Amino acid sequence: MNAAPHTPAPGHGLSVAVVGAGWAGLAAAVTAARQGAQVTVFEATREPGGRARALDVAGPAGPLRLDNGQHILIGAYATTLDLMEQVGLEPHRELLALPLGMPHADGTGLTTPAWAAGWPAPAALLAAVLCGTRGWTWAERLGLLRTSLRWQRQGFVCAAHLSVADVSVGLPKRAMDELIGPLCVSALNVPPGQASAAVFLRVLRDALFGPGHGGWAASQLLLPRTDLGALWPDAALRWLATEAPVPAVVHRACRVQAVQRVQQVQRQGGGWSLAAATPDGTRSAVFDRVIWATQPTVAAAALAEVNPGWATTCGQLQHTAITTVYLHAAGQRLPSPMLALRSAPAQFVFDRGWLRPDDVQAQGVLAFVISASQGERDALQQAVLQQARDELGLPVGVLQPLQTVTEKRATFACTPGVQRPGQAVAPGLWAAGDYTEGPYPATLEAAVRSGVAAAQAALGR
Repeated sequence: MNAAPHTPAPGHGLSVAVVGAGWAGLAAAVTAARQGAQVTVFEATREPGGRARALDVAGPAGPLRLDNGQHILIGAYATTLDLMEQVGLEPHRELLALPLGMPHADGTGLTTPAWAAGWPAPAALLAAVLCGTRGWTWAERLGLLRTSLRWQRQGFVCAAHLSVADVSVGLPKRAMDELIGPLCVSALNVPPGQASAAVFLRVLRDALFGPGHGGWAASQLLLPRTDLGALWPDAALRWLATEAPVPAVVHRACRVQAVQRVQQVQRQGGGWSLAAATPDGTRSAVFDRVIWATQPTVAAAALAEVNPGWATTCGQLQHTAITTVYLHAAGQRLPSPMLALRSAPAQFVFDRGWLRPDDVQAQGVLAFVISASQGERDALQQAVLQQARDELGLPVGVLQPLQTVTEKRATFACTPGVQRPGQAVAPGLWAAGDYTEGPYPATLEAAVRSGVAAAQAALGR
């Protein structure tokens, strides 16, 4: 009996360059490598992860590993969670799962009752609204349900020009202030009056009615127990170097690797020539396919000559900032790993001691997140200190600022009708990033999905 002929993987023998080792770039690299492509990753910074990376700071008792911003995932992030498993991570170990909820320090706010924590998202939300909204009137609860049912009847679809505020007309003020508004600004990084209702409703649809992953409900909140580097970039790079079918080549701006930044991309024959700066000068190499996975401003400048129209669309995106203020509150622990805040400027606070109970350095470390942040760093830090005293009741003497990090271009502004560049830039060249055309706002899942899609397109799948 003759053996069946071997069918090579779609990417077998193709050389693929991935420019940028953020979440999108590494998702592209892992996807391409799994299909047998010869992958080379270029990264211009010392720390992989892009806008979701680890950060080393000086703590009260020594070096402390934090992040450039506090991120959360949800059970609906199926692509991200699946890729984590593919590179050897165990999401159930790396992430703390919480039922859908936005509790406040005083015990009010939306919480899912313990007896409904494992229910599917729509049923869990119903239980949370009816039984887990302490302090809400029945009129406020029923008003939220009426609006939610209206969105469901409409298929969570609306006209592109509408804002979240537009589709929330009739919603009780308390429901808007304590649930829809905070969800909107955390997901889209713009306030409801400026946020795309079409994108927001798509997020709600998938979080409430979409499939979860790994036994988690789609709406469950997944909080990282480790730093963002260990959560994905470090594991992805390790897998690429040691376990990929064809080990990848990784160039990073560190002491070992000399290549620092790709400065030029040019068409050459049927492929693309990339010129990268090194301490010894500029070195060039030709690749069959290129996936460009840097932030949009860098991509627009680098690819302006390759596709001027694409670069113009990319460069016209507006951006909004996220600020994370880390405070140390010695001997203190919040009543929950995550709390919603009523006052300004931060919308949420995370207790990293809850997330890492065995890490002595993490105890007392609080991360205050200011989405759509505006203002100067020092002013925001002082405002958060006051917020921690007033809303959380933390004693003045125990609060110590650790680090305040502002990502000025954290996300593109997801406004009604925003035009996002497509992933196809030129034959053999694709873009990957949470800003490229897609159904979601600038989230980790959007970044990872774009990387996977770019790799599949590059390999002809």
